[in-house]
Amino acid sequence: MNVIFYLKLMQKLTLTIVAAVVGIGSIAAGTIDHKLNRAITIDSLGACQGISYQNGRIFLYGDREVGMIREFKLENDSLVYQHKEYKLTQNGQDVINHPTGMAYNNDKGPTFIGNSIRLNAAGSQWRAVIYNVNWKGLLKTGTLDGNLINTIEDDACIQGTRPEYVKYNNKWYVATADYGDHGNEVRLYDPEKLAKAKSTKEPGVLYKKFTCTPWVQNLYWKANKGILVLIQNKLEGRQWRFTYVDLEKSIEAGKQVVLSQVDGIDRGDELEGFSLLGGDEKGIAVTSSRKNNVNFTTTSW
Repeated sequence: MNVIFYLKLMQKLTLTIVAAVVGIGSIAAGTIDHKLNRAITIDSLGACQGISYQNGRIFLYGDREVGMIREFKLENDSLVYQHKEYKLTQNGQDVINHPTGMAYNNDKGPTFIGNSIRLNAAGSQWRAVIYNVNWKGLLKTGTLDGNLINTIEDDACIQGTRPEYVKYNNKWYVATADYGDHGNEVRLYDPEKLAKAKSTKEPGVLYKKFTCTPWVQNLYWKANKGILVLIQNKLEGRQWRFTYVDLEKSIEAGKQVVLSQVDGIDRGDELEGFSLLGGDEKGIAVTSSRKNNVNFTTTSW
């Protein structure tokens, strides 16, 4: 009886482990898809640059007369403005004028906001900056006054920065990626070292990196599947592309390992950001357009 009991126990444990592994790795190449359900226009954002979904709270950020964030709530199938606006200013001066990424991790680490500044018309010179901010303080006071903890030059970047938390080997890192047509990388930074650094070239800040395809506007981490979504344009500043990569395999290979690339949404404007809304299917994609800049989507796995 003891032998039978232990055999059954081992069988159950094996099945549990296999199920856990299959749950992450069972996505067949090319099977992920997006459907665009409908588009709406949200004003007062300037050119919308991204979306951050935080436990039911939806933050859209853009580059109006100053960099800013507005808070919304999903009610049925509509976004309702919560009459809360947060300006990315200090002493009345625009600081994060072109926010390009927000790394928030449910109070498990510092909050970072990226700023990608084009220095010439050709787009060959950029200044990329990552800001360590007191997120709770920013939400309370509405500005960066007293809430800007540290300013980090993202010197390790090639073209711009767009921070997003990811998990690799049971540790959280801040991933970012480049925008451009050559030399593009996804880089993982140590958040504790990044939080105190003055430059991402300081020892220990950069942990791992891998090459990726051009025109990455933002990143989205799908934690329960171990997937990093590259939110991209097909051409510079135009058209939509979602590239789903296996983060672990990409780091090991030194280049993106693609699970699926979604090019089927026929839109000519500039896709800027994307987030699922707490589940696996319903999401919102945002663009820099003045009209139809917020788009409700369904993801199928």
